[in-house]
Amino acid sequence: MLHVRSIWNGAISFGLVSIPIKLVNATESHSISFRQIHTEDGGRIRYRKVCELEEREVSSAEIGKGYEDADGTIIPITDEDLSHLPLPTAKTIEIVAFVPADRIDPLQMDAAYYLQAGGAPAAKPYTLLREALKRSNKVAIAKYALRGRERLGMLRVVGEAIAMHGLLWPDEVRAPEGVAPDTSVTVRDNELDLADALMDTLGEVDLEDLHDEYREAVEEVVAAKAAGEAPPEAPSPPSSGKVLDLMAALEKSVRAAKESRGEAADSAREPEEAEKAEVRRLPQRESAGASPKQTGGKKSTSTAKKSTAAPRKSTAKSGQAAKKTTAAGSTAKKTAAKKTTSTSTAKKTPARSTARTTAKTTAKTTEKTAAKKTAKKATPRKRTA
Repeated sequence: MLHVRSIWNGAISFGLVSIPIKLVNATESHSISFRQIHTEDGGRIRYRKVCELEEREVSSAEIGKGYEDADGTIIPITDEDLSHLPLPTAKTIEIVAFVPADRIDPLQMDAAYYLQAGGAPAAKPYTLLREALKRSNKVAIAKYALRGRERLGMLRVVGEAIAMHGLLWPDEVRAPEGVAPDTSVTVRDNELDLADALMDTLGEVDLEDLHDEYREAVEEVVAAKAAGEAPPEAPSPPSSGKVLDLMAALEKSVRAAKESRGEAADSAREPEEAEKAEVRRLPQRESAGASPKQTGGKKSTSTAKKSTAAPRKSTAKSGQAAKKTTAAGSTAKKTAAKKTTSTSTAKKTPARSTARTTAKTTAKTTEKTAAKKTAKKATPRKRTA
């Protein structure tokens, strides 16, 4: 039996079945509360209830309720006035429907209570309702009155007990208008894959293992101050650069989660590449002519080599072939000159000089070779004549 002081006594109305119950809190707060003090001498700061008309402090027995009208007039309301309200839920939790649990929006969830059976006569109907809820896989929607107002509640089974969650009325939940981003965003499949990988890496957790670390830290500070010691200092957070893109952030998150669990990090990118994804100032681009300069020089040299090679192959041919080779050399000179003109100024002079020198040397060599062969062939003919 739960030995907690009840905050409300009444009955559950389940059709014509009435179940006497006691309402007890299902949760408790472990947060640390502070008192207000005078910083100079440590004296307590208290709030006193003072009547504005008489300008004197009044006791709790002299304090009642009042409703402030729109014009500022105070209308006194007594507990007797409220006790005569025509509400069937004044002392009854009236079940009005049974619905699937997923029909309840978690935003409506409020305070939680346990419904304790009120004595031996309530045992049988209490158990009947509990087992009916179990078998139907549904929750009960009920109305009840508490602290001067009618409320909405949801009854469900927790272990072998029936719990009731206070629910906000539907009109008390705000619509999420203007909350979501108003810009159009496209999420890529590989980003979703990394998000899934991060979710899988983090995995599940036993909620029993979670605890309030902030409260524990505050308790340590209080204990240290009470003992006249210096309070512990918070460790400095690890420094991390801003991540350039979402992919890098997801990958680093997956890697960190795996390392925290003692698993090997097998990120989609190598660690060095992931580190490069941090935000850094990009180096300034070089001048537009730097790259073409090198390319132009190589092309000119290559063209010159080709021009040199072509006439050498044609040296063994007749004089007519030599003329064609000479013409080819001239064409090579023109082509090399055109390509060299399109490159940067810094490489123009070496490229042209190389092309012209090579072409002239080739032409002279071809002409001399052709002349010697012609002379050799002409001399025997004269002797024969």
